[in-house]
Amino acid sequence: MGVKISNCGQSAGKIRIKNIFKFESIQFIMNIGEENEKHGNEAEIKFKEWLDKHNIPYLYLQQDTQTLSFAFKKYFSGKRPDFLILIPNLGFIFVDVKYKKLSPDYKTYPIDSEETKNYSSIQRKFNLNIWYVLSNEDIDYKTWFWIPISKVFESGVPIFTSNKSKMNFYAVPPENFIQIAIDDSLDRLLSKCFLDETKKIN
Repeated sequence: MGVKISNCGQSAGKIRIKNIFKFESIQFIMNIGEENEKHGNEAEIKFKEWLDKHNIPYLYLQQDTQTLSFAFKKYFSGKRPDFLILIPNLGFIFVDVKYKKLSPDYKTYPIDSEETKNYSSIQRKFNLNIWYVLSNEDIDYKTWFWIPISKVFESGVPIFTSNKSKMNFYAVPPENFIQIAIDDSLDRLLSKCFLDETKKIN
């Protein structure tokens, strides 16, 4: 007489396998998050070194600081720029330093669309100037790619959805950025901005 095998063991096995995959997926996501945070912190440190090298006055807005009010954090939706840079005779700009690499397939830099929209709203509400500054270790942080939030919109770059994170992002080509070498100071950024505005007028 044959012995009937219960499905309970198989079901329990499937549940264990699913739990294993779920755990591994969570662990994988956590590892990516930790790696991104590590790269982000490294980029901030390198940018800070560049600012100090050229004696550029700034305030470093640490993400874990308790000196910012709840209302301030609320407007920035929990994420905020990393630096407030003072520019003589002009005022100041906010800078969000990003660790970004050029996409090997599309030759563009991915910029989070939701964060950009939020920054744009804050700019209009408080009459601010917020910039993204990008770099990475592949270029040894010897070049910084600058772009104002407003230009991300004005450039008319398309929005894509990441296959990994499912987040929407702008695909911004390198030529849309102002490239500042490690030996350059803010003078190049300001002169480049002036020249770009002059071209628009002409």
